[in-house]
Amino acid sequence: MSIEQLAETAQAMVATGKGIIAIDESSSTIAKRFAAVGIENIEENRRAYRELLLTTPKLDDYISGAILYDETIRQSTKDGVPFAKYMADHGMIPGIKVDKGTYPLAGFPGEVVTEGLDGLRERLEEYYRLGARFAKWRAVINIGDDVPTGTCIEANAHALARYAALCQEQGLVPMVEPEVLMDGEHDIETCYEVTEATLRSLFGALYEHNVLLEGTILKASMVIAGKECKEQASVEEVAESTVMCLKSTVPAILPGIVFLSGGQNDEDATAHLNAMNQMGTHPWPLSFSYGRAMQQAAMKLWSKNMSGNFAKAQETVYARARDNGLAAVGQWKPSP
Repeated sequence: MSIEQLAETAQAMVATGKGIIAIDESSSTIAKRFAAVGIENIEENRRAYRELLLTTPKLDDYISGAILYDETIRQSTKDGVPFAKYMADHGMIPGIKVDKGTYPLAGFPGEVVTEGLDGLRERLEEYYRLGARFAKWRAVINIGDDVPTGTCIEANAHALARYAALCQEQGLVPMVEPEVLMDGEHDIETCYEVTEATLRSLFGALYEHNVLLEGTILKASMVIAGKECKEQASVEEVAESTVMCLKSTVPAILPGIVFLSGGQNDEDATAHLNAMNQMGTHPWPLSFSYGRAMQQAAMKLWSKNMSGNFAKAQETVYARARDNGLAAVGQWKPSP
């Protein structure tokens, strides 16, 4: 794929008023989510649930693409249409999670590094053949006593950059996700400092590895106080801090930024995105790539009657997509 094609795909991923749905939970992660609502964790239930999400009528009104898991990109609708083909036929770009998860960073207690670079070139070749046109790699940065260290930030930035370069070599747009976790008692100022350091290191590493920024998407966490912090910031403060941090670290040539929800509830994730886009024009589109904040309500509804509530659950998915699509252009209004 040429530079122009990579840039074109990246721009389509952040088209005006559209975002990306993340349905890339590993089998163990979705097992926990299914268990919480009483769904048996078998392959057919996972397939049926992903079909519910991807075949939601008119989903492409507000969704430009979806991040799939290895199992999911190999699955099909009940009518036998591969999910990647169904998406492409309905105006959505298939994506694929390619990291192998986090592991303890040797010598640095309490810190982790994402693994999965071994054999990645061959896996990317296969995913491209299966229909993927972008990929995602998630790094995790914890905030706590004496963490993160510079070593942890640099190790994860280096892995993200190597992954991104391999993606572009295979014609896939890399989505780089350096998630600064909300877990902990830290305040919003601490989150700002850690996020700023993380993004500076990331873009330095991308530059060093000759990654084309015009064919790259950033999946960012918001600058927000830790869940256990006694003083929670207002919607406006989160929006202002996040935008300021991004403007000080992210090159303007980047096609767009999508946010992860990171454990925020549905409405907070939408409200924060909306507030950012109401601040005016930014150097890049600010959109969403939510997982739980797009799916939670639908999963609960579906679990109560998997055949009878299929269409109702899809209506919920569409409503969440619409709300976040409106927030991506600063036009969302909370329910009275």
